[in-house]
Amino acid sequence: MTNIEQDRWSRVKGRLRSSVGEDVYTSWFARMDLESVQDESVHLSVPTRFLKSWIQAHYADRVLTCWQAEMPEVHRVDLTVRTAMRCAAPVKEAPAPADQRRPERADGRPASELRATATAPVSASHDALGGSPLDPRLTFASFVIGRSNTLAHAAARQVAEGRRGDAVMFNPLYIHAGVGLGKTHLLQAVTWAGNSGAERKVLYLTAEKFMYGFVAALKTQTALAFKEALRGIDVLVIDDLQFLQGKSTQAEFCHTLNALIDAGRQVVIAADRPPSDLESLDDRVRSRLAGGLVVEMGSLGEELRLGILKSRVAAARAHHASFDVPEPVLDYLARTITHNGRDLEGAINRLLAHSKLNAQPVTLEMAEREVRDLIRPQEPKRIKIEDIQRVVARQYNVSRSDLLSSRRTANVVRPRQVAMYLAKTLTLRSLPEIGRRFGGRDHTTVLHAVRKIEALVARDTALSEEVESLKRQLQE
Repeated sequence: MTNIEQDRWSRVKGRLRSSVGEDVYTSWFARMDLESVQDESVHLSVPTRFLKSWIQAHYADRVLTCWQAEMPEVHRVDLTVRTAMRCAAPVKEAPAPADQRRPERADGRPASELRATATAPVSASHDALGGSPLDPRLTFASFVIGRSNTLAHAAARQVAEGRRGDAVMFNPLYIHAGVGLGKTHLLQAVTWAGNSGAERKVLYLTAEKFMYGFVAALKTQTALAFKEALRGIDVLVIDDLQFLQGKSTQAEFCHTLNALIDAGRQVVIAADRPPSDLESLDDRVRSRLAGGLVVEMGSLGEELRLGILKSRVAAARAHHASFDVPEPVLDYLARTITHNGRDLEGAINRLLAHSKLNAQPVTLEMAEREVRDLIRPQEPKRIKIEDIQRVVARQYNVSRSDLLSSRRTANVVRPRQVAMYLAKTLTLRSLPEIGRRFGGRDHTTVLHAVRKIEALVARDTALSEEVESLKRQLQE
């Protein structure tokens, strides 16, 4: 390729980036190369068939328009799938004068080459298949380990360090936790670590990205290529599974999940609740997810929060050497900001901005003023239907299986109705979901139980006190 062609190709890529946006460009065009320009035709290449099909279906006219803006005589753009290794002979360059040579590291490689390697995309497969964007900060090295996330971290490391062909121990690995407790950090760390070598292909997708890719493939009749591409992945990482919607999309996800697991490939999934609580998912998907290793990441303890704060301060100091947060301020933040890790990071960012923009040191007074809106009241305990069934069964001296059974004796019916009433008032579960969790009952049965207990509580003082006592036990 001549220098003129290279310059034109750079300008075309700039136009394309401006036209489609940074995210779309990175997902679909970052791996596109110019092969040649001949007469009225431009020859481009991409690394996979799926990428070729997608670009031809969605962006062919856009690519041609960008080329015609640079070369009006171009009337055709040909797209081909290139081989993994081009057989071009290396070009030897004359050695540069000693005072112009690039600085070298201990291993003899130029410093600029090392930096380029460190900041390169995680892998060609991740870019080419349209993986969701990865944050370079979210690695195992920056993950702070504490009592609440030790098991999840260990399982994720085990998955990331596996090799192609190794026996899969935890499949699927399912991690669930509330917002800001580190799920996405662990999943992206698995992707970064897994893609650090060329041996395995690791793809990170949000549930939204999976849905978008599947629906778009259906519309463009490239669904087969989409399926083949996903089934060729060694480790599929899916984030925010609770957002997966649509009957056909869920069916395709189920087929993909089964195909990968049956082929000995690894699947890692994160959501904000356990598989049994994902009401929108098909029973088959929930069952398959529950059959792997399900790990909960609990709330952040004060010691872990302090560790996260220190880690964030150290990361900020790498770019702002004079930035410092005194120990009393860190202790105050760890003690008072209890909601999630993102609030902790936000607090450090505020202190950094205030310190740099106002040229003032960080003090306790400043911290109290700057982060007061991040100090939230303690969230109420999240109550599960299983907890309600256990506490009610113990209170009325029946078994949990009695509550789920079809028995209609008086000593079982009343506790069952009370448990259904508590499930409706103390959780966000729908009537059909509550009925399903009580032995597969119809939602009208649950509604009848709720109305019955509401009416009894209004006029029966003893029952009202019993129900209040049960609520206190569940909320403690």
